Amino acid sequence: MRVSAKSIASICPAAPCAPARRAAGTHFPRAGRARQGGFTLVELVVTLIVIGILAVAALPRLFDRGDFDTRAFLDQTAAALRYAQKAAIAQRRTVCAAFAANSVTLTVRSTAGAGACDTPLAGPAGGAPYTVTAPGTAVFSPEPAALTFDAEGRPNAGATITIAGAPAAITVTAETGYVVY
Repeated sequence: MRVSAKSIASICPAAPCAPARRAAGTHFPRAGRARQGGFTLVELVVTLIVIGILAVAALPRLFDRGDFDTRAFLDQTAAALRYAQKAAIAQRRTVCAAFAANSVTLTVRSTAGAGACDTPLAGPAGGAPYTVTAPGTAVFSPEPAALTFDAEGRPNAGATITIAGAPAAITVTAETGYVVY
């Protein structure tokens, strides 16, 4: 579209309003001189440098699955212990959590009262026994002692469960059985 003197005059018929047009952002460029858009070379170089710095800092973390595996095992172990406590209360039976170097297995006492946990506890999806196995190279450090929840959801003892390289430890409160990390 070409801008003519007539169209400019229709917008602002008097010459004194030319500075007002420039201030309002309606300044019309001279005919034949189109404004070109784009980035300067300095802007492009700075952008490439910032992208390079982010790539050096972020990419090694994205490709190292060890941290993700450790965190996943921490979350799954805490969820299994919470499930064990809730299952003990719901079934009014003792539930046992047995630990190996890289897994947790839940079992339940088949009868009320004294005795050993002798029946595999079915997990939320229905599979029995409910076992959580560490993905990758995640392991307990040190391997925790067996933990039991009575029919009221109380553990036999308070426990702190540590996973090597995890950002936090799982704590089972002695009197309440509260599982937190």
